[in-house]
Amino acid sequence: MSSRRVVVIGTGYVGLTTGACLASLGHRVVCADADAHKVERLRGAEVDILEPGLPEAVRDGLGSGRLEFVRDPRAAVESAEVVFLCLPTPMGVGGAADLAAVEAVADEIRDRLPRGAVVVNKSTVPVGTAERVAALLGRLDVTVVSNPEFLREGHAVHDFLHPDRIVVGAADPDAARRVADLYTGIDAPRVLTDTAGAELTKYAANFFLAMKLSFTNNLATLCERLGANIDDVVAGIGQDPRIGGAFLAPGPGWGGSCLPKDTHALLRVCEESGVEFPLLRATIETNVEHQRRLVERIAARCAGPDGTLRGVRLGLLGLAFKAGTSDLRDSPALVIARQLCERGAELYAYDPALSELRPDLSDLLTVVGTPLAAVEGARACVVLTEWPEFRDLDWAALAGRLDAPLVYDFRNVLDPERLDRAALSWEGVGRSPAMAR
Repeated sequence: MSSRRVVVIGTGYVGLTTGACLASLGHRVVCADADAHKVERLRGAEVDILEPGLPEAVRDGLGSGRLEFVRDPRAAVESAEVVFLCLPTPMGVGGAADLAAVEAVADEIRDRLPRGAVVVNKSTVPVGTAERVAALLGRLDVTVVSNPEFLREGHAVHDFLHPDRIVVGAADPDAARRVADLYTGIDAPRVLTDTAGAELTKYAANFFLAMKLSFTNNLATLCERLGANIDDVVAGIGQDPRIGGAFLAPGPGWGGSCLPKDTHALLRVCEESGVEFPLLRATIETNVEHQRRLVERIAARCAGPDGTLRGVRLGLLGLAFKAGTSDLRDSPALVIARQLCERGAELYAYDPALSELRPDLSDLLTVVGTPLAAVEGARACVVLTEWPEFRDLDWAALAGRLDAPLVYDFRNVLDPERLDRAALSWEGVGRSPAMAR
């Protein structure tokens, strides 16, 4: 495999993983980011993202000389063969993806790109974005390719180097081949399509995963009504290879940096295209209703004499959107916390990956340093992230700190029998303590 000169613009989860992993494959990679403080820290191999294997990959890339970090993307792209755009595309007005960062960078690098360069959209973007970026660049000698990422937070490095598939969308077969060849050495199917097909593949994948989660959480509600155990039901259907067992775990609703914004963006695309997609809308609405129902469960048993949660203290275990990451973006834990706060509850929270909360969330809850401090004097303990260490806590000690013996395990991560021995009342999702024994 010949080494390529690659520039990656943006050093978030996707950009930093892409840059470090491409360097590990032998390419010469320059990562550019406008954040001067972040660039300086990365030059010193200081990675602020909690992601297994990523600090080591960055350190190895710097040590080999194949990876470097700069602030100015314009100078970086002047000698690039391939430029990856790994920029944030948050949810904008009406649910549409906000492409401001992508468009700004395209405008910034337009005149600095060398002839024959390939610009790659790695960010998750609506169908038509590759054409839009090409129009913004206005360069007939530069090709824009779509190469969506399929990285799970907490497994990003592994997923990059051991992907299920590599999707490349391009109008120019030579440009598609050049991008696909960057992954030489990785054994995975190549899906070569046009840019619209690649862009839609990413949205469709995330929608399907969200749909499975909404289905499972709705099924969990049915299990509670009928006296069935959701664990047994999903184990039974998950053995069917046409269904599969992934994304069949009940919980406090789906969230994170991708599924909420991507499902809303796809819904907006459908509306703009005049295509009715009721299943997509129902997937989103089911998630919202599921989270509202969980809050109602807490309120039903924890309300004060006035029938509200005003002044009721609750202890939350877990704030990150899933275990193994410190990412709070669209975390279902925060969605539920916000609804509890709106009802007047006083919230204290512990998360092993967080020592402090973003300033903009300080009016929502208080972060404390231990699980015991989180539940001190609380009417109930609410588990919202599936950190495995929560299972091994000293629940007898926690019971002594709680004001009432209530534990809502919205991740089904705890051992109900162990909590029963600690004289705690356990409530999970889709099953009762009796079912779990």
